[in-house]
Amino acid sequence: MLRRFSFDGAPTVEADDAGLRYFVNAFWTAGQRAGHNLHEISYRACFKSQLPEFFIQRLTAPGDRVYDPFSGRGTTAVQAALMGRAPAANDVNPLSAMLCAPRLDPPALAEVAARLAAIDLSRGVSDPGEADLLAFYHPETLRQITALRAWLLERPLDSVDAWIRMVAINRLTGHSPGFFSVYTMPPNQAVSAVSQRKINAARGQTPPERDVRAIILKKTRLLLADGAPPPHPPAVLMTGPAERTPGLASGSVDLIVTSPPFLDVVDYAGDNWLRVWFAGIDAAAVKIDKHKDIASWEAFVRRAFKEFARVVRPGGFVAFEVGEVRGRVLLERHVASAIEGLPFDVLGVMVNQQAFTKTANCWGVSNNSSGTNTNRIVMAVRR
Repeated sequence: MLRRFSFDGAPTVEADDAGLRYFVNAFWTAGQRAGHNLHEISYRACFKSQLPEFFIQRLTAPGDRVYDPFSGRGTTAVQAALMGRAPAANDVNPLSAMLCAPRLDPPALAEVAARLAAIDLSRGVSDPGEADLLAFYHPETLRQITALRAWLLERPLDSVDAWIRMVAINRLTGHSPGFFSVYTMPPNQAVSAVSQRKINAARGQTPPERDVRAIILKKTRLLLADGAPPPHPPAVLMTGPAERTPGLASGSVDLIVTSPPFLDVVDYAGDNWLRVWFAGIDAAAVKIDKHKDIASWEAFVRRAFKEFARVVRPGGFVAFEVGEVRGRVLLERHVASAIEGLPFDVLGVMVNQQAFTKTANCWGVSNNSSGTNTNRIVMAVRR
C-alpha cells in the first residue's frame, strides 16, 4: 500500500530492517514557508504543513475526520480545515487550542483592526511587579502588553478577541522588529529572564519601544494573505491527555496525523513560560509528558494507541511521526513494539529525507550530520 506514496522525483528506496519495511524519499518539499500562510504560527518541534497535507490528500476524502492527539500549534487541524475535512485536535496544554481554534474560522482583517482600535492599551502597567519582563520589553511596550492581557482575561472572548490573543501570544518574543520584545531567541522558545539579560549584555542592547497594535495587525494581514479555510465540518478541540478523549466518538476518525513528545528532548513548559503567563494559564496544572527512558516512553505510546484503537474506524490510518533524537535513536522501532497486540497493522516506516536541518542550524548544528534531518513516520492501519 505504501508503494503508491511515490514522489515524482527520485524513486523511493525500500529496505527491511529490524522487522520493519522502510520507504525513503523526499515525499514533500523541504522548503521553508511553502504552505498556506495560516500555518505561520511558531511552536517548538512542530512539523511542516506538507506532512499532514501529504497524508490527508491520499488517505481521506472531503468531510472525513482528521485528528491530531498531540496537536501543538494545530498544524494537522488547520490543514484538514483547508482541505475541507473535519478537524479534530487534542493537547494536554490549553495553549494549543488557543493557537489552533482562531485559524479554523478567522475573522476579517477589518474586524481585527476595529477591535484593536477599541481596546485601551494605556491602562496597563510598565512594571507589573514582574521585573523579569523588563529584560524583554521596553516599559511602554510592557504597559501595552499588560493592558491587552488584562482586557482579554476579564471577559468572555468572541472570535475576534480569540484571534487577537493568538497573534499576541505568537508575537511575545522573537528576533526581529515584528515582535514585541528586544532581540532574543526564535519565537518558538522564550529564554529565561536571566538568559535574556545575558543576551542583552552581549549584544549591547536594551528593549526598544514597540507598537503592539501595529505588530498584531501586520501579522494578521500576513496570516490572512492566502485567505480563510473553505467551509468544513465543525472542529472537535480538546484539552487533556491523548489516552482519554471522550470528545471523540468511537470509530469516528478516518486518519490520525501526529507527532508525540520525544522523550524529554524539548522543554515545552520552559519554552512557553511567557505565552502561558500572557494567556493566564496555570502552568502548574499542565502536566506535559516527559520521559527520560525508552521504556516509559513506549508505555506512554501504547496508552495513546489504545485510545486510538477506540476512535479510529476499521480501515482508518495512523501516521505517527517520531523524528530523530539523541544520536538517532530509532523511535519507530519502539512505536512498533508498543502497538503489538493492539488492533493495528504496521504498514511500514516512511522516511522523508530532507536536505537540511530545521531550526537546528541556530545551534551550530551542521546540515545532515545531527539534529533533525528526517521525518520518520510509522504508518499503521486499524484492523
